[in-house]
Amino acid sequence: RACTGDIYRIGQLYMISKHSHEQSDRGEGVEVVQNEPYEDPTHGQGQFTEKRVYLNSKLPSWARAVVPRIFYVTEKAWNYYPYTITGEHICSFLPKFSIHIETKYEDNKGCNDNIFDTELKEQEREVCFIDIAYDEIPERYYKESEDLRYFKSEKTSRGMLQEGWRDTQDPIMCSYKLVTVKFEVWGLQTRVEQFVHKVIRDVLLLGHRQAFAWVDEWIDMTLDDVRDYERQMHEKTNIKVCHEQQEHSTKPSSMDDIEIHDKASVCVFFIVSSLHFLSLVSYLNCW
Repeated sequence: RACTGDIYRIGQLYMISKHSHEQSDRGEGVEVVQNEPYEDPTHGQGQFTEKRVYLNSKLPSWARAVVPRIFYVTEKAWNYYPYTITGEHICSFLPKFSIHIETKYEDNKGCNDNIFDTELKEQEREVCFIDIAYDEIPERYYKESEDLRYFKSEKTSRGMLQEGWRDTQDPIMCSYKLVTVKFEVWGLQTRVEQFVHKVIRDVLLLGHRQAFAWVDEWIDMTLDDVRDYERQMHEKTNIKVCHEQQEHSTKPSSMDDIEIHDKASVCVFFIVSSLHFLSLVSYLNCW
């Protein structure tokens, strides 16, 4: 039987590509800048991906008046499965905001409490378990077809997930995430960082529900098959996003071009609005 984590890897890649394509339109969404093999001296063979998420229309009208006409969040990810690094989530005009995510995958039910001990020796941490079937999902993202309490796969017969499924389900695996958020703006840092953590949690819950609910679409794929699918979807998505960007392309502005009294409020609304959009597109490679 194939390793559970290897099967998950295919579903993960399929889900990210499909949902990013569905939610990208009219010059906004996810543009894939690079997606190519990469070799690291420590972690070995992997895949490097750079993406941009364009966000302008998700801001309130008053905020759009004082931020660049075209701005985006840049993400760079290194996938050395079963270990991945997703970092450098940098706004094109807000350098003090960043997200860094490390991921490790293991074939267990989330019982390894020390998986990130080396990285966390001098850091505070909060452990959060995500139940893809029974945790509450924001109402605007709920779909009955993706409700894992009632979904049953025709090809694998997996589902419907009952209370306590983690203790009875086989096969099972866990995706462990170490999420670090920085928003270095005095007076707003704690509130915004806590909010970002909550939104990332919602992102992970939504994406993993979809990966399970779409299993009949990808379960027969090999890794080569899903990489081909990924390339096709990236091309289609880039056409959706980049055509409009080219028509309205302007030189990006910096935060220095914004009036001082507007900076703090623009930062807050940027974070709130863009993160709601990012969760809508199951953003990037944080899975």
